[in-house]
Amino acid sequence: MTSTLNKLETLRKVRAVLLDMDGVLYVGDQPLPGVQELLAYLDATGRKWLCVTNNSSRTSQTFSDKLAAMGITVDPVHILGSAEATANWLAEQSPNGAKVIMMGEASLRGALQAKGFELVDDPFEAQIAVASIYYALNYDVLTRLTLAIRNGARFVATNPDATLPTERGQVPGTGSLVALLTVSGGRAPEYVGKPYPGMYEQAIRRVDGVAETTLMVGDRYETDIEGAARLGMPTAGVLTGVTTRAEYLAANPSPDFVVEGLPELLALFQQADRE
Repeated sequence: MTSTLNKLETLRKVRAVLLDMDGVLYVGDQPLPGVQELLAYLDATGRKWLCVTNNSSRTSQTFSDKLAAMGITVDPVHILGSAEATANWLAEQSPNGAKVIMMGEASLRGALQAKGFELVDDPFEAQIAVASIYYALNYDVLTRLTLAIRNGARFVATNPDATLPTERGQVPGTGSLVALLTVSGGRAPEYVGKPYPGMYEQAIRRVDGVAETTLMVGDRYETDIEGAARLGMPTAGVLTGVTTRAEYLAANPSPDFVVEGLPELLALFQQADRE
């Protein structure tokens, strides 16, 4: 953890902030304190920011709509979800019009189609198998993805999150579903979302930043914090989601900052900028 003497200097140098969403801005449909105030302060001090979420079940627009319903104003341009990140990442590497079989919500389908991929249902025709959270999941979908993977299709997953935080508690996430496909398909996927570099690198480009001066704010150590730290980014862990203070402090590396929530982080930014 960054020493006390260096903490304010670290924040003073931050020129961009990446914020996880579930467990940082809200839990389920309940907003967390201090979101709009922090975003307004970042704007006022000339710092760029982007909401970066492993949740692939929504588009940037529908995430914006969800936030608006909670009284939080975030333009879609300030949101990057793992569905869009995965489509972008694959488009940089795959032949134009590659055939993709997918497990996921309409947000993933739309993102892949927007990048020119041909979506197919035949597992023996697919060149790429993309897996993500799918709330209408059934055995047929799992069977077709398994057959595609076993037939040699490139296996890609939007994110590794085993659970999703909700008002009721932690529920199965993409990682839990991908674990099933890993066993049935006989091999592990390539991941795009946090903590893997693909999503972070896209996000840093979106804010015209560099790792060393881009702060990652998250609630889940093994995705939000660990991956960012590997890239040399400063990190802040909040206690409004999954990881506890004791878990943050026991981790290696631990976050540069552990805060109760966004109001405390805002206060630290304000203190850093005054001194």
